[in-house]
Amino acid sequence: MRNRALLALLLAAAPLGAATKVLVTVTEQKSGNPVAGLTAADFAVFDDKTQRAVESAEFTRDTLDIMLLLDTSLAGPVVQPLAETFVAQLQPKEQMAVVSFHSSADLIQDFTSSRELLMRSISRVKYGNEPHVLDALFAAIDGGFQSSSFRRVILLLTAGIEGYSRTDERDVIRLARRNQVSIYPVYAAGRERALFELLARQTGGASFNMRDMKKAGGTDQPGPRVFSVVRGHYTLTVASGNLGLGEKLRVEVRRPDKLLVSALPLE
Repeated sequence: MRNRALLALLLAAAPLGAATKVLVTVTEQKSGNPVAGLTAADFAVFDDKTQRAVESAEFTRDTLDIMLLLDTSLAGPVVQPLAETFVAQLQPKEQMAVVSFHSSADLIQDFTSSRELLMRSISRVKYGNEPHVLDALFAAIDGGFQSSSFRRVILLLTAGIEGYSRTDERDVIRLARRNQVSIYPVYAAGRERALFELLARQTGGASFNMRDMKKAGGTDQPGPRVFSVVRGHYTLTVASGNLGLGEKLRVEVRRPDKLLVSALPLE
């Protein structure tokens, strides 16, 4: 009886109409371009099978703290030239760190606003060994953003090959959500397309296949296109009751266009 009375007291004291924030990225499936101009009525948010009311939707462009994960495996040289185009996108107040990965992950440049230092670190990397993408992601997210001030982003620049990581994608997604990190894979080959799309979709990010971008045109300078997506996102205010949103969060856009939608619950 005492436990029931305590539970009733807690429920009575809980705020009604509790809401939570959800970061949502929406891109066109064919072009990969960001989609702006959506309203709250365009979104449907589901927590497992329960639909939650969307109270508001605001499109914003963020200042970023970016961790560039650079593939330095045997296949890595194919994507190294893209790293410089990404460094060139840094804006005032933004910082970037560079982590090289193959069979292990190594911090080669801590967070800095200096493009010169970032370029220098990229030019000095050595290539070899098998790529362990998921292990590298987990290591980078785990404590890598402790001193960050702005939105946390991992830009995963990879040839598109995953070796034999000890970590699985579920562990990476849980850690990314807990640390409020969005993952943006940029990859050359399609072998791990499903994995990269899952990582992006579950963390409010987006994935970029270089071959698809080439078909859509304008890949000589992919940096501006990628960063237009990385910076622009929606913040949804969602009625979540007193339970919050769980791991089975799903966001849909009520439009006939073929769109890619990803989501990250915000604390």
